[in-house]
Amino acid sequence: MPARALMFQGTGSDVGKSLIVAGLARALARRGLTVRPFKPQNMSNNAAVTADGGEIGRAQALQARAARTPPSVHMNPVLLKPQSDVGAQVVVQGRIHARGAKAADYQQMKKELLPFVRDSFARLRSEADIVLVEGAGSASEINLRDNDIANMGFARAADVPVVLIGDIDRGGVIASLVGTKAVIAPEDAALVCGFIVNKFRGDAALFESGMARIAQLTGWRPLGLVPYFADARLLPAEDALALEENRPTKRNARVRIVVPLLPHISNFDDLDPLDAEPAVDLVRVKPGVALPGDADLIILPGAKATIADLTTLRAAGFDIDISAHARRGGFVLGLCGGYQMLGRTVADPDGIEGPPGKVAGLGLLDVDTVLSADKSLKPVRGTTTDGAEFAGYEMHIGVTDGPDRARPFARLADGGLDGATSHNGRIAGTYIHGLFADDRQRAAWLERLSAGPSAIAYDDLIERTLDALAAHLAAHLDLETLLTLAR
Repeated sequence: MPARALMFQGTGSDVGKSLIVAGLARALARRGLTVRPFKPQNMSNNAAVTADGGEIGRAQALQARAARTPPSVHMNPVLLKPQSDVGAQVVVQGRIHARGAKAADYQQMKKELLPFVRDSFARLRSEADIVLVEGAGSASEINLRDNDIANMGFARAADVPVVLIGDIDRGGVIASLVGTKAVIAPEDAALVCGFIVNKFRGDAALFESGMARIAQLTGWRPLGLVPYFADARLLPAEDALALEENRPTKRNARVRIVVPLLPHISNFDDLDPLDAEPAVDLVRVKPGVALPGDADLIILPGAKATIADLTTLRAAGFDIDISAHARRGGFVLGLCGGYQMLGRTVADPDGIEGPPGKVAGLGLLDVDTVLSADKSLKPVRGTTTDGAEFAGYEMHIGVTDGPDRARPFARLADGGLDGATSHNGRIAGTYIHGLFADDRQRAAWLERLSAGPSAIAYDDLIERTLDALAAHLAAHLDLETLLTLAR
């Protein structure tokens, strides 16, 4: 018998859908249920590699972890990865389906993608007790309702009941929930079995009348008022909106790590474990502001459009700041696209990420990169040349080669070599993501920067936070009622 399913849609982006699904997945898994997360369509350049060499949104990988099950390509069958001027890369069931899809083209493409979505959903239902489905963006995007596969279009096609989530922290939650009921089709509204108000701060008694008024105006069942969960910041973020948050400077930090924020940043959760270290002041710098001159390490993170981001980097003057930092003997680390930027040139002869062309890199590593259609997606293990072990993953296009490859960044367990290092050992580039999530590798970098020993065990921190999130939701939502609503 197929598993029951319940879908969680939002009144907008960043209302907490992903976290609520993750927390409920852990709460139900702790009850002994077999849980599977599912998001029909996601848009993110923060992705995770599955064991079978596919890719899905980072949020679904976290939800799989919360459900205590390995991530699968079927948990996120359609993943849109925005590129520069050429639209988005469309990944279907873990593999590239189309490149450079414009928004209008993608709207028409949805018709052919729905069978893949339904196939993946059926596979998950066949192996679980319950499937927790996450919508995308806003349920009230009626301009995108035709051919929709992410929200009500999927719910109607699969006959899945919907819980609508509103975010009171951003204001206007009554209007956003009642307004959603007002603009969506009656047939869609009939699928909504209840609503949750998320991210509440203060005295819950003051909003009792608000919950009642929403219920009266919509006819939907109030399912809970969920207080703000501050420790959400400890979990890997998927949405780039998280990069916009103002974070206080750590007064007792012993090292400063600086990261220039570029428009097409990808896999930026690589930085989260460093941010969690009390000894590290991780400073994210937007174009328009100079990179701090007192940085101990500059990290260039991944990029979905390397050449486009190199152009932005130069326009912002970051190239001058990075070169000055290197001349002063500072450390620079390039991850994936950041590694490509550190080289002499980056060429895109086939227009994979934008218009065909070739540009000069920063010239801090004696290597050249040629982008190609082939994509490397695989888990990797190995040892960096300082002897520290690691487990991570590769997710990149392009081939990088040159004299500095004779000094690799890492030796892989399969005998391969990765990355490159400068003569003085202070400039390095690698295609490996997830390095700093490995306690051994992160500790080695902290030692190199004279920051002292690592203060956290990152995997344990994530597990404790997921358990705390599950307990938080269980205290403010009626899990039995939610299970009853699922069908």
